[in-house]
Amino acid sequence: MPRPRRALPAWLAHPFRWQRLPVPWAAVARGTLCAGPLLAAGIAAGHPAPGVLAGLGSMLAGVNDRPGTRRTGVVHIGLPALAAALGMLLGATLRTAGAGWWTVPALAAVGFVSGAGSVAGPVRSTAAMQLLAATVLGAGMPLPGAPWAKALYVLAGCLWLLLLRLALRPPRPAGGPLSGERAAVATVFDALADALATAGGPGAEAARRRLTAALDRADEALRLRRLTGRLLRRPPRPGELLLAERFAAATALCEAGVALLWEARPLPPRIAAAPRRFAEALRTGRPPGRLAAPEHSSAARAAFDHALLDAAVAFARERPAPPAGALPVRAPFPLRVRRPGPPTRSRGLLGPAARDYGLRVAVCIAASTAVALLLRPGHWYWLPVTVTFLVKPDLGPLFSRTVNRFAGTAAGVLVFAAAGLSLGAGWAWWPALLAGAGGALLPFATRHFALQTGAVTVMVLSFVYVGAASASPGGGYPHSAAPTAAERITDTFLACVIVLLVGHLPRLADPRRRVGARVTEALRATERFLRYVLAPRPGQDPGGAVAARRRALRRAAYRTLAEARAAAETAAAEFRTGRAAGPDWLTVVAAAERIVDAATACAVRLDRGARRPSPEEAERLCRALSTMAEALAAPDGPAATGAPPPPLRPLPDCATLTDVATELERLRGQTALV
Repeated sequence: MPRPRRALPAWLAHPFRWQRLPVPWAAVARGTLCAGPLLAAGIAAGHPAPGVLAGLGSMLAGVNDRPGTRRTGVVHIGLPALAAALGMLLGATLRTAGAGWWTVPALAAVGFVSGAGSVAGPVRSTAAMQLLAATVLGAGMPLPGAPWAKALYVLAGCLWLLLLRLALRPPRPAGGPLSGERAAVATVFDALADALATAGGPGAEAARRRLTAALDRADEALRLRRLTGRLLRRPPRPGELLLAERFAAATALCEAGVALLWEARPLPPRIAAAPRRFAEALRTGRPPGRLAAPEHSSAARAAFDHALLDAAVAFARERPAPPAGALPVRAPFPLRVRRPGPPTRSRGLLGPAARDYGLRVAVCIAASTAVALLLRPGHWYWLPVTVTFLVKPDLGPLFSRTVNRFAGTAAGVLVFAAAGLSLGAGWAWWPALLAGAGGALLPFATRHFALQTGAVTVMVLSFVYVGAASASPGGGYPHSAAPTAAERITDTFLACVIVLLVGHLPRLADPRRRVGARVTEALRATERFLRYVLAPRPGQDPGGAVAARRRALRRAAYRTLAEARAAAETAAAEFRTGRAAGPDWLTVVAAAERIVDAATACAVRLDRGARRPSPEEAERLCRALSTMAEALAAPDGPAATGAPPPPLRPLPDCATLTDVATELERLRGQTALV
């Protein structure tokens, strides 16, 4: 009998993971028109330094050129662009004061701010990383010009790519000017259909998580649209209000859909077909057509059919519904409160996770800068720049990042050296050609960190090569790029070693401090949602305010759980130096997700007339979840909170509330192991 294969450890298998994503051809076209042409324009004008800085800015913006609406593109590209320009201003100012050992504490301070900012969300985390990278490049690259001029050139390169994104758009589909936001809402209906098709199967939980991500993207797109209108001081247009109503109908339909998923029974194909018709109607502007006949086999199915009817009414309107009294029939933007409840310190710059992240980045940057100043004082910036892209804690497991960074850098250096040997003799335009090729590859290279590193390495070496010519007394280009290949690879190896050593220090590698804060916040958001579901309610909700608030709390709980899951998956793929297995954070997060699913199904049952629990029963359930969050937040873990409370009993007359109690008891068992 053949022996079963042993699976590779997660920390060893992660470097080989490859994301399967569609090719973003529009972003590839924008990347082709950015770094290479900007660098070529500087060479043609006889002023290569502005071309280098503008190309550098467009490269940093190209890393953030992801799919989304125009307004999300402005935020995702614009905010990091401002941070990069500020970093170049700081770094160039440091360089004018003269390079010296005082650069080490200065860059360490910037590194602390950059690391602490990584807990504030993905956009601000990217901005913080580009702030640090631009500061190091501005302090190390020998380019002529005043600090403010260098910062403006970097900002101009970023804005050039942003202008291309706003100007070069695919043809609009039929149905009006809100094509980007409409497509985001249509994706929600498609994700709901995919989730319903997996009901009762093994992929139901993963499909529900994809549905939550689609809801978050659509909500962000619509909120940015509304914010733009407020800044321009113009009232909402009828098309915007109508799309907002349809999104509100989608959120209600998704809530009922989650209740159907919780029942874990396969659904007929016609159930999943209805959301797809709504998605097609949004994309084409045509009516959705006939829907399946209602069926009241369960409370969740009845709620789904009712939400389906409301969605059909919203799609049948050609203008938004008039307000009923002081409130609209359905709140068009239910997520007015992004994160309900009191703020938690784990998200701020003073929280434990932020302090640890900031300390890790500061120590790595200080150590790499000191080593670089000792080894290569002439071009010391390569080593700390490499550390900048390695040490960010939210970019993936540390071992995987270092392996892929070294492999990608080595490949990029060798490609650049080979191109220099074959094209560099007598042709000054070859760095611009390589920069353009790297810019075109950059959007596609987001599938794998090594591929992205290789593209960035080729582009940065092109900028360095042209920048060396602008800084040389004669203004000529170096005869060959090959002699620098060994130095770049050596510096990258040293950066990997520094990051691995610092990243596995006992305090900075503690998963309780890195992941526990995210899981604690997720549990508290879950507790707020559960408390709102079980709280006493009046018999009527004519304006839909209660339902909208409940959906906002549910979405906030799912959002924080998604962030906690991402942090837990990264921690699970980290290389562990000790023998202890460590806490299973993924199991804790999965249990919390099931609690939100069960609470959603409970809310649907309560809306359909199920018995509402007594205040004592509701408080017992909510207090149990709050106690678990407090136990994880305690410095010494659950042991510091005293004896465990008595086990939760099943609640009579409501199977879903019993499911909530069961999941809470299961979660309590998991937190006891943390």
